[in-house]
Amino acid sequence: MATPDDRRYTDQHEWAMVQGADGASTVVRVGITDHAQDALGDIVFIQLPEVGEEVAPGSAIGEVESTKSVSDIYSPVTGVVTAVNSALETTPETVNSDPYGEGWLVEVAVQGADGDPTADLLDAAAYQALVDAS
Repeated sequence: MATPDDRRYTDQHEWAMVQGADGASTVVRVGITDHAQDALGDIVFIQLPEVGEEVAPGSAIGEVESTKSVSDIYSPVTGVVTAVNSALETTPETVNSDPYGEGWLVEVAVQGADGDPTADLLDAAAYQALVDAS
């Protein structure tokens, strides 16, 4: 399974990647990892938060339903949801086929981020070690 090193990871199997900054905020794209989608099996439904919803690390921001189970999605950063991947409403299986690309879930604007708001998360090597140990 792939663990790209251009993003950071949580121990709950979400990934976060800085998309850019506009001066006042930094936009972070969030999704679930290849390991998570593989463990879930065929994804059949995804519930995402509303644009404008405030989120915080560890807070549930949605659910992924598969043929095996239902799992919460947790925010890796504090901020406001600025975009949701609405294509997943009709094609949730995209998360299975492309979890690090077209299968992204939400974008969160982190206000007043001093540096990289994902810096406290696991890097690819640490996340892969976590997965390998489980």
